[in-house]
Amino acid sequence: MRIDELDRKILAELQRDAAQSLDDIARSVGSSKTPVWNRVRKMREAGVIGAQTVVLNADALGFEACFFVLIRTSEHEAVWQQRFLKALQDRPEVQEAHRLAGDIDYILKVRVRNARAYDEFYQALISEVRVYNVTALLSMEELKSTNALPL
Repeated sequence: MRIDELDRKILAELQRDAAQSLDDIARSVGSSKTPVWNRVRKMREAGVIGAQTVVLNADALGFEACFFVLIRTSEHEAVWQQRFLKALQDRPEVQEAHRLAGDIDYILKVRVRNARAYDEFYQALISEVRVYNVTALLSMEELKSTNALPL
């Protein structure tokens, strides 16, 4: 799908606040409601726009510890990778997981209530999949967090 300047403006507005009305979005981008609705629908159908969710305040809900977990493994077989992926998908504490190029194989963003909860997560993970080395880095302060793309 080709994205034009109006589409980018609509996407920027949705990234800023997806709960705003189509009228408000149309007013902000200099269009009317029906063309905006049609463009949003087409972008959803094309997969440009994914699921709409709300952003929760982790600290307010008691999830005060954010760990970045660096994983090195000596196992790269398909069966191991499937077990590892399932272990990650089964754990709601894992907010992000990335396979990396370089010395570290995977990095996880894990949000838990405290260090004890992280240890429970860690013990459960290593009981399910074999890893060579795990390093956990505790985030002391979140300086910036966004899902917004630089449109």
